[in-house]
Amino acid sequence: MNENSSNNSAVVVGVGASAGLGAALCRRFAKAGLHVFVSGRTQEKIDAIVAEIQAMGGAATAYLCDTTEEDQVIALFETADQYGDGLILAAYNAGNNSRMPILEMTASWFENTWRLACFGGFLSGREAARRLVPRGRGSLFFTGATASMRGKPPFTAFASAKAGLRSLAQSMAKELGPQGIHVGHFVIDGGINGEKLRSGNPSAVKERGEDGLLDPDDIAEAYWQMHQQPRSAWSFEIDLRPYKESF
Repeated sequence: MNENSSNNSAVVVGVGASAGLGAALCRRFAKAGLHVFVSGRTQEKIDAIVAEIQAMGGAATAYLCDTTEEDQVIALFETADQYGDGLILAAYNAGNNSRMPILEMTASWFENTWRLACFGGFLSGREAARRLVPRGRGSLFFTGATASMRGKPPFTAFASAKAGLRSLAQSMAKELGPQGIHVGHFVIDGGINGEKLRSGNPSAVKERGEDGLLDPDDIAEAYWQMHQQPRSAWSFEIDLRPYKESF
């Protein structure tokens, strides 16, 4: 499976079903020869991704973690950094794209959305940076959404959190770039052809037709290509959408 030789690790935070972006990122990074720490909140799901990677000849470790809990995030990155020559790549993919009209929204709903989509990104980004900066190299990526760029009801909580995550990523890129750390943000502008959309809204999948949704493996390839960019020509932000998506 490995296309390159490496003795480094990668962390993907926010891994769920096999047919999802988090799992696709894990498979792509493992294909490149990295030992991937597959982090999510459901043991059964992350174990299944690890089994897939190992069956293809890759290396991976399942790590149960709530990315909104500081001590758990610190432990995750400390463990990942102890592998081989240490951490080289981290991707924050956690988020909760949930609907709630503003008049019905509770304070706890808003805060919990922010904690997962933004605060968790801060914790993971900080812990990744603390391990990458001393080596002066590595990549730190964040998964954004259409909501990162514009708010729209009934996604008020999600949009504010994703906009915050984008500003976090941009600020980190400006601070850490001169220290050799490539920070990137991906605007996923369209539906992902994964388990969540297929099971939650199958009619929308059918309506979009062939290549009308983003393929998780194709998104993962874009992440890997950004990681491979020479530092004389780094991107901070890439927006990805199906060819038929209006914008």
